Amino acid sequence: MGLTTGTGPFGKQPAGAFNFERPRTEGVIYFEPSPRRMRGLLGGETVVDSRHAMLLHEHGKLPVYYYPEDEVRMDLLEPTDHTSHCPWKGDASYWTVRVGDRVAENAAWGYPDPLPDAPPLAGYVAFYWDRLDEWLEEDEPAIGHARDPYSRIDVLDTSRPVRVEVGGETVAETTRARVLYETGLPPRWYIPPDDVRSELLVESDKQTTCAYKGFASYWSVRTPDGAEEEDVAWFYPDPRHDAARVKDYIAFFNERVDLYVDGELQERPETQWSPAVR
Repeated sequence: MGLTTGTGPFGKQPAGAFNFERPRTEGVIYFEPSPRRMRGLLGGETVVDSRHAMLLHEHGKLPVYYYPEDEVRMDLLEPTDHTSHCPWKGDASYWTVRVGDRVAENAAWGYPDPLPDAPPLAGYVAFYWDRLDEWLEEDEPAIGHARDPYSRIDVLDTSRPVRVEVGGETVAETTRARVLYETGLPPRWYIPPDDVRSELLVESDKQTTCAYKGFASYWSVRTPDGAEEEDVAWFYPDPRHDAARVKDYIAFFNERVDLYVDGELQERPETQWSPAVR
Protein backbone atom coordinates (compact mmCIF):
# COMPACT_ATOMS: atom_id res chain seq x y z
CA MET A 1 0.00 0.00 0.00
CA GLY A 2 1.29 3.47 -0.76
CA LEU A 3 0.73 6.39 -3.13
CA THR A 4 -1.98 4.92 -5.34
CA THR A 5 -3.72 2.27 -3.22
CA GLY A 6 -5.92 2.10 -0.13
CA THR A 7 -6.21 5.48 1.58
CA GLY A 8 -3.06 6.82 -0.08
CA PRO A 9 -3.25 10.27 -1.74
CA PHE A 10 -3.96 8.80 -5.19
CA GLY A 11 -5.85 5.72 -4.00
CA LYS A 12 -9.55 5.01 -4.43
CA GLN A 13 -10.37 6.26 -0.92
CA PRO A 14 -7.82 8.95 -0.01
CA ALA A 15 -7.89 9.69 3.71
CA GLY A 16 -6.79 13.30 3.38
CA ALA A 17 -7.47 16.31 1.17
CA PHE A 18 -5.44 18.39 -1.27
CA ASN A 19 -5.44 22.20 -1.32
CA PHE A 20 -6.27 22.12 -5.03
CA GLU A 21 -8.75 20.32 -7.26
CA ARG A 22 -7.21 17.27 -8.87
CA PRO A 23 -7.47 17.42 -12.67
CA ARG A 24 -8.77 13.83 -12.66
CA THR A 25 -9.33 11.00 -10.23
CA GLU A 26 -8.91 8.10 -12.67
CA GLY A 27 -5.78 7.17 -14.57
CA VAL A 28 -3.29 8.88 -12.28
CA ILE A 29 0.17 7.49 -13.12
CA TYR A 30 3.58 8.20 -11.61
CA PHE A 31 6.67 6.70 -13.30
CA GLU A 32 9.97 6.86 -11.42
CA PRO A 33 13.41 5.25 -11.46
CA SER A 34 14.26 2.65 -8.82
CA PRO A 35 17.81 2.26 -7.46
CA ARG A 36 17.21 -1.40 -6.53
CA ARG A 37 18.70 -4.29 -8.45
CA MET A 38 15.87 -6.63 -9.45
CA ARG A 39 16.17 -10.15 -10.86
CA GLY A 40 13.51 -12.56 -12.10
CA LEU A 41 14.14 -16.28 -12.72
CA LEU A 42 12.33 -19.08 -14.51
CA GLY A 43 13.54 -22.68 -14.55
CA GLY A 44 16.78 -21.62 -12.87
CA GLU A 45 17.58 -19.15 -15.66
CA THR A 46 17.81 -15.40 -15.06
CA VAL A 47 15.25 -13.76 -17.36
CA VAL A 48 15.75 -10.20 -16.15
CA ASP A 49 18.67 -8.64 -14.26
CA SER A 50 18.04 -4.93 -13.95
CA ARG A 51 19.80 -2.05 -12.23
CA HIS A 52 17.83 0.63 -14.07
CA ALA A 53 14.22 -0.45 -13.52
CA MET A 54 11.36 2.02 -13.51
CA LEU A 55 8.49 1.72 -11.05
CA LEU A 56 5.01 2.56 -12.31
CA HIS A 57 2.42 3.68 -9.77
CA GLU A 58 -1.15 3.69 -11.11
CA HIS A 59 -4.39 4.79 -9.46
CA GLY A 60 -5.91 1.97 -7.39
CA LYS A 61 -3.23 -0.59 -8.29
CA LEU A 62 -0.08 -2.04 -6.81
CA PRO A 63 3.17 -0.70 -8.28
CA VAL A 64 4.74 -2.56 -11.22
CA TYR A 65 8.38 -2.67 -12.32
CA TYR A 66 9.22 -1.91 -15.95
CA TYR A 67 12.65 -3.07 -17.12
CA PRO A 68 14.77 -1.72 -20.00
CA GLU A 69 14.84 -4.23 -22.85
CA ASP A 70 18.65 -4.35 -22.73
CA GLU A 71 18.42 -5.72 -19.16
CA VAL A 72 15.96 -8.47 -20.19
CA ARG A 73 16.91 -11.74 -21.88
CA MET A 74 14.84 -10.92 -24.97
CA ASP A 75 16.15 -14.15 -26.57
CA LEU A 76 13.97 -16.03 -24.05
CA LEU A 77 10.85 -14.01 -24.96
CA GLU A 78 8.58 -15.04 -27.82
CA PRO A 79 6.03 -12.50 -29.18
CA THR A 80 2.40 -13.65 -29.04
CA ASP A 81 -0.85 -12.46 -30.64
CA HIS A 82 -2.29 -11.49 -27.26
CA THR A 83 -3.01 -7.78 -26.74
CA SER A 84 -4.76 -5.58 -24.21
CA HIS A 85 -5.75 -1.93 -24.07
CA CYS A 86 -5.32 0.57 -21.24
CA PRO A 87 -7.12 3.93 -21.66
CA TRP A 88 -4.21 5.66 -19.92
CA LYS A 89 -1.21 3.85 -21.41
CA GLY A 90 -2.30 2.46 -24.78
CA ASP A 91 -2.13 -0.95 -26.49
CA ALA A 92 0.05 -3.60 -24.87
CA SER A 93 1.91 -6.36 -26.70
CA TYR A 94 2.80 -9.61 -24.95
CA TRP A 95 5.58 -12.19 -24.84
CA THR A 96 5.72 -15.78 -23.65
CA VAL A 97 8.84 -16.70 -21.68
CA ARG A 98 10.45 -20.02 -22.66
CA VAL A 99 13.37 -21.60 -20.78
CA GLY A 100 13.94 -25.16 -21.98
CA ASP A 101 10.76 -27.08 -21.15
CA ARG A 102 9.46 -24.32 -18.89
CA VAL A 103 6.93 -22.01 -20.52
CA ALA A 104 5.23 -18.98 -18.96
CA GLU A 105 2.54 -17.90 -21.42
CA ASN A 106 1.95 -14.19 -21.92
CA ALA A 107 4.06 -13.53 -18.85
CA ALA A 108 5.55 -10.25 -20.10
CA TRP A 109 4.13 -7.17 -21.76
CA GLY A 110 5.15 -3.78 -23.04
CA TYR A 111 3.81 -0.65 -24.73
CA PRO A 112 5.77 -0.17 -27.97
CA ASP A 113 3.68 2.88 -28.92
CA PRO A 114 2.24 4.40 -25.73
CA LEU A 115 -0.37 7.14 -25.77
CA PRO A 116 0.98 10.70 -26.05
CA ASP A 117 0.25 11.61 -22.43
CA ALA A 118 1.40 8.25 -21.04
CA PRO A 119 4.80 7.81 -19.39
CA PRO A 120 7.71 7.00 -21.76
CA LEU A 121 7.06 3.23 -21.68
CA ALA A 122 8.48 2.33 -25.11
CA GLY A 123 11.52 0.07 -24.76
CA TYR A 124 10.47 -1.31 -21.36
CA VAL A 125 9.16 -4.77 -20.42
CA ALA A 126 7.00 -5.70 -17.41
CA PHE A 127 6.28 -9.19 -16.01
CA TYR A 128 3.40 -10.79 -14.15
CA TRP A 129 5.04 -11.42 -10.82
CA ASP A 130 3.60 -14.89 -10.23
CA ARG A 131 4.48 -16.27 -13.66
CA LEU A 132 8.19 -16.39 -12.93
CA ASP A 133 9.55 -18.79 -10.33
CA GLU A 134 11.53 -16.38 -8.20
CA TRP A 135 12.32 -12.72 -7.73
CA LEU A 136 15.31 -11.19 -5.97
CA GLU A 137 15.56 -7.64 -4.65
CA GLU A 138 19.31 -7.10 -4.40
CA ASP A 139 20.20 -10.56 -2.98
CA GLU A 140 17.07 -11.14 -0.90
CA PRO A 141 13.92 -13.00 -1.99
CA ALA A 142 11.09 -10.70 -3.04
CA ILE A 143 7.59 -12.16 -2.61
CA GLY A 144 4.04 -11.34 -3.60
CA HIS A 145 4.49 -8.19 -5.66
CA ALA A 146 6.80 -5.22 -6.08
CA ARG A 147 7.31 -3.37 -2.82
CA ASP A 148 6.22 0.26 -2.72
CA PRO A 149 8.95 2.65 -1.53
CA TYR A 150 6.21 4.89 -0.12
CA SER A 151 4.82 2.16 2.11
CA ARG A 152 5.83 1.79 5.74
CA ILE A 153 5.09 -0.60 8.60
CA ASP A 154 5.35 0.26 12.30
CA VAL A 155 4.64 -2.29 15.05
CA LEU A 156 4.05 -0.74 18.47
CA ASP A 157 3.26 -2.18 21.89
CA THR A 158 0.03 -0.79 23.31
CA SER A 159 -1.73 -1.15 26.67
CA ARG A 160 -5.03 0.09 25.24
CA PRO A 161 -7.86 -2.37 26.00
CA VAL A 162 -8.80 -4.28 22.84
CA ARG A 163 -11.81 -6.59 22.52
CA VAL A 164 -12.98 -8.56 19.50
CA GLU A 165 -16.55 -9.83 19.18
CA VAL A 166 -18.11 -12.04 16.53
CA GLY A 167 -21.89 -12.29 16.58
CA GLY A 168 -21.95 -10.79 20.08
CA GLU A 169 -19.49 -13.39 21.42
CA THR A 170 -16.17 -12.19 22.84
CA VAL A 171 -13.42 -13.98 20.93
CA ALA A 172 -10.39 -12.06 22.19
CA GLU A 173 -9.64 -9.51 24.88
CA THR A 174 -6.28 -8.03 25.82
CA THR A 175 -4.26 -5.12 27.15
CA ARG A 176 -1.09 -6.56 25.57
CA ALA A 177 -1.78 -6.03 21.87
CA ARG A 178 0.73 -4.93 19.28
CA VAL A 179 -0.76 -2.53 16.77
CA LEU A 180 0.57 -2.63 13.22
CA TYR A 181 0.29 0.61 11.27
CA GLU A 182 0.73 0.12 7.52
CA THR A 183 0.50 2.88 4.95
CA GLY A 184 -2.97 3.13 3.43
CA LEU A 185 -4.53 0.40 5.58
CA PRO A 186 -6.56 0.36 8.81
CA PRO A 187 -4.58 -0.27 12.01
CA ARG A 188 -4.35 -4.00 12.69
CA TRP A 189 -4.49 -5.09 16.32
CA TYR A 190 -2.38 -8.22 16.85
CA ILE A 191 -3.31 -10.10 20.00
CA PRO A 192 -1.21 -12.62 21.98
CA PRO A 193 -2.55 -16.17 21.43
CA ASP A 194 -3.10 -16.59 25.19
CA ASP A 195 -5.65 -13.74 25.05
CA VAL A 196 -7.69 -15.35 22.27
CA ARG A 197 -10.32 -18.01 22.97
CA SER A 198 -8.69 -20.86 21.09
CA GLU A 199 -11.76 -23.11 21.47
CA LEU A 200 -13.59 -20.78 19.06
CA LEU A 201 -10.89 -20.94 16.38
CA VAL A 202 -11.13 -23.34 13.44
CA GLU A 203 -8.06 -24.08 11.33
CA SER A 204 -8.22 -22.98 7.71
CA ASP A 205 -6.27 -24.05 4.64
CA LYS A 206 -6.13 -20.47 3.38
CA GLN A 207 -2.75 -18.75 3.02
CA THR A 208 -1.89 -15.34 1.60
CA THR A 209 1.30 -13.52 0.76
CA CYS A 210 2.26 -9.99 1.76
CA ALA A 211 5.37 -8.47 0.18
CA TYR A 212 6.17 -6.70 3.46
CA LYS A 213 5.05 -9.13 6.18
CA GLY A 214 5.39 -12.59 4.65
CA PHE A 215 3.10 -15.62 4.43
CA ALA A 216 -0.06 -15.56 6.53
CA SER A 217 -2.06 -18.52 7.82
CA TYR A 218 -5.74 -18.19 8.73
CA TRP A 219 -8.34 -19.13 11.31
CA SER A 220 -12.11 -19.13 11.07
CA VAL A 221 -14.25 -18.38 14.13
CA ARG A 222 -17.13 -20.64 15.18
CA THR A 223 -19.28 -19.26 18.00
CA PRO A 224 -21.11 -21.48 20.53
CA ASP A 225 -24.39 -21.07 18.62
CA GLY A 226 -22.75 -22.65 15.56
CA ALA A 227 -22.31 -19.48 13.47
CA GLU A 228 -19.02 -19.42 11.56
CA GLU A 229 -17.07 -16.48 10.17
CA GLU A 230 -14.63 -17.93 7.65
CA ASP A 231 -10.99 -16.85 7.44
CA VAL A 232 -11.57 -13.83 9.66
CA ALA A 233 -8.30 -14.06 11.60
CA TRP A 234 -4.69 -14.55 10.58
CA PHE A 235 -1.15 -14.81 11.91
CA TYR A 236 2.41 -14.89 10.60
CA PRO A 237 4.35 -17.96 11.83
CA ASP A 238 7.55 -16.78 10.14
CA PRO A 239 7.20 -13.09 9.32
CA ARG A 240 9.63 -10.95 7.36
CA HIS A 241 11.79 -8.56 9.38
CA ASP A 242 9.36 -5.60 9.12
CA ALA A 243 6.71 -7.63 10.96
CA ALA A 244 8.95 -9.76 13.21
CA ARG A 245 7.31 -8.45 16.38
CA VAL A 246 3.88 -9.85 15.47
CA LYS A 247 5.14 -13.41 15.03
CA ASP A 248 2.33 -15.81 16.05
CA TYR A 249 0.12 -12.95 17.27
CA ILE A 250 -3.45 -13.12 15.93
CA ALA A 251 -5.23 -10.30 14.09
CA PHE A 252 -8.87 -10.02 13.05
CA PHE A 253 -10.32 -8.19 10.08
CA ASN A 254 -11.64 -4.86 11.42
CA GLU A 255 -14.00 -5.00 8.43
CA ARG A 256 -15.78 -8.15 9.63
CA VAL A 257 -15.78 -8.17 13.44
CA ASP A 258 -16.90 -5.83 16.19
CA LEU A 259 -13.65 -4.30 17.40
CA TYR A 260 -13.56 -2.30 20.61
CA VAL A 261 -10.54 -0.13 21.46
CA ASP A 262 -10.54 1.82 24.74
CA GLY A 263 -14.10 0.57 25.18
CA GLU A 264 -15.27 2.27 21.97
CA LEU A 265 -16.72 0.31 19.08
CA GLN A 266 -14.61 1.03 16.00
CA GLU A 267 -16.22 1.85 12.68
CA ARG A 268 -15.79 -0.95 10.17
CA PRO A 269 -13.53 0.35 7.37
CA GLU A 270 -14.36 -0.16 3.70
CA THR A 271 -11.52 -2.06 2.02
CA GLN A 272 -11.05 -4.93 -0.41
CA TRP A 273 -11.62 -7.26 2.57
CA SER A 274 -15.06 -5.87 3.40
CA PRO A 275 -17.89 -8.44 3.08
CA ALA A 276 -19.50 -6.68 0.12
CA VAL A 277 -16.36 -6.83 -2.05
CA ARG A 278 -14.74 -10.13 -1.04
